[in-house]
Amino acid sequence: MPKLKTHKGAKTRFHLTGTGKLMRTKGMKSHLRRKKSTRVKRLFDETIPVSPVDRKRISRLIPYGV
Repeated sequence: MPKLKTHKGAKTRFHLTGTGKLMRTKGMKSHLRRKKSTRVKRLFDETIPVSPVDRKRISRLIPYGV
């Protein structure tokens, strides 16, 4: 069986924790931040777990848990 290639876009957007959870960062934080409240901007910085519906699809893109 040949080696599987890692999807480079998924590699930058998702990462695995030590316990095996897939984590992601929130979008919509790159620009137009002046009108957003301080609380909302602070919430953009934290990583959140990927929903269970998408976990299988994303883990196929990152076969070796990069």
